Amino acid sequence: MRIHANDGISANGKASLENAGFIVSTNSVPQEGLITFLTKENVDVLLVRSATKVPKELIDACPNVRLIGRGGVGLDNIDVAHAKSRGIPVINTPGASSISVAEMVLAHLSGLMRGLHQSNRLMPTNGATGFKDLKKRFGKGRELRGSTLGIIGFGRIGQWTARYALGCGMEVIYADHSCAIDSIEMPLGGSTVTASVERVAVDELLARADAISLHVPKQPDGAPVLGRAELAKVKPGAFIINTARGGSVDEDALLAALAAGRIAGAALDVFVGEPEPRTDVLAAEGLSLSPHIGAATVEAQARIGDELAEQIIAWSKASVSQG
Repeated sequence: MRIHANDGISANGKASLENAGFIVSTNSVPQEGLITFLTKENVDVLLVRSATKVPKELIDACPNVRLIGRGGVGLDNIDVAHAKSRGIPVINTPGASSISVAEMVLAHLSGLMRGLHQSNRLMPTNGATGFKDLKKRFGKGRELRGSTLGIIGFGRIGQWTARYALGCGMEVIYADHSCAIDSIEMPLGGSTVTASVERVAVDELLARADAISLHVPKQPDGAPVLGRAELAKVKPGAFIINTARGGSVDEDALLAALAAGRIAGAALDVFVGEPEPRTDVLAAEGLSLSPHIGAATVEAQARIGDELAEQIIAWSKASVSQG
């Protein structure tokens, strides 16, 4: 059985699949040539991350593909409904990257609260001649400890973000339609401790949180989670971090809120129009930016490869027993 990982797979994941008898290719094929490659090579399993798209047209044109896998959480780049209508299962790895994304949130947030995203840009050009001015400008940072983090979406990633925030001494409140817990377990120094979290309505979260982190899937209607109306309810001087989906925060409304001083800063790891974000968003002074790398750590990619391999092997065994 032939597997093609168009956006790559970890060495351990590939080795596990090959040891199970699969043929695995990892050469990146351009999107426009992918249909030809998949049909010519009789690929049974197609694996992607976020770069490769799997639309209806590709699914229809590649009848040999019997399983589609996404290395990561979101499935926005795959036409899942059409795949399932053709009897093709779609798998992903929802738990593998939670820690990496959570650490990215805290990295962006701590940098925002101390102005590191701006001082890092200015030190190379102004540090030698304007050191004292920069020290004065960035000498009024804020501490994580004692601040309130509001998390919208309290699934795996949201809960790991909460653990890191609690470890930094932050209070955590969250809004979620389905999760309703009032405490969370945290590994600490070889032991497990339990810390309190508070579930609140979205409007209360917007009004109370000193920082807001989004961990929600793309909305069915495509509407932003934080649009102009929601940003108007945010606590003045708050920070916003979006590592979830491009468009979860209305980019026009975000720039307006920054310009008006409504929010103190924001961090974006995801953008509308990826891989070509808007230039005005990239140039905005109050934004801390990263190129969609929340899940891109060595450890997360190893876990993703292992999880994909386990699921594919289990699917293959089930297919054999059913056939």
